Parts: sequence; structure tokens; C-alpha cells
Amino acid sequence: MRPIPPIEEILPHRHGMLLVQRILSWDAARATVSALPGESGWYAEADGMPSRIGIELMAQAIATHVGVTAWERGEPPKKGVLLGARSYRATRAHFPAGRELTVSATRAFSDESGPSAVSAEVGSPASTSASFAVNFSRNGS
Repeated sequence: MRPIPPIEEILPHRHGMLLVQRILSWDAARATVSALPGESGWYAEADGMPSRIGIELMAQAIATHVGVTAWERGEPPKKGVLLGARSYRATRAHFPAGRELTVSATRAFSDESGPSAVSAEVGSPASTSASFAVNFSRNGS
């Protein structure tokens, strides 16, 4: 396996919209990234990052999985479209600023024509704070 690339080589997000900091691990079925909610982010509230932003954190973990597995094959990252989320559950209202989060995405189903199903979760090393199941399509199809 090649060394882990910087997240900026995998995700196109920039200017405050890149909410994950680095790739922690990946394999054919799963990617895990880290996120560090900031006190001055566009999303910041008095208690930290609202847990609803967890959906975007998980979407970026999914995009990381798609991108890093393509990168590993020497291919450019593929664009995707989030089609919908099911069963988003958060156990807290906010993710505290300055406390590192781990965000994991695990592929449940994938078809080469584009459609995929993924489960994802946001947490700390000790517990899960939010989770959901999502359907998305690569290549905007």
C-alpha cells in the first residue's frame, strides 16, 4: 500500500468547506478520517459544531473512500452525488470544538454503474456520537 496522501489530494473541498483533516485508514470497503471542529468555523455555535453537520462529515468520509480507492489504482477521484440519508441519529446536540472526531464510512453495496449504499458514523475513540445510512451515486448519475 502506498503512503497515505494528504486529504487535499483526494477531496476537492476548499475554503472552509473541507471539514476533515486527514485520512486515518482505508481499505476496499471502509475509510476513516479525522475531523477537528473549530471554535471559529462557519458552523460554530457556543457549544461547538452542531451535530447536524455530522451528515457533511460523513459525506466527506464517503467521498474520501471513493477518492482514495481510485487514487490507489492511479485514477482521478470520481465526483458523486448524495441521494439521500436514512436514519440519521445523533446522541449529542454538538461536537465540542477542539476535540478530535473520527469519521468512518463503510460500503454496504456498490455497483460499477454508480449506485452505492454506505453506513457511516462520527465518534471519538471512546464512543459513537452520530450515525446514518446513505445512498449515493458516483459520476453524478
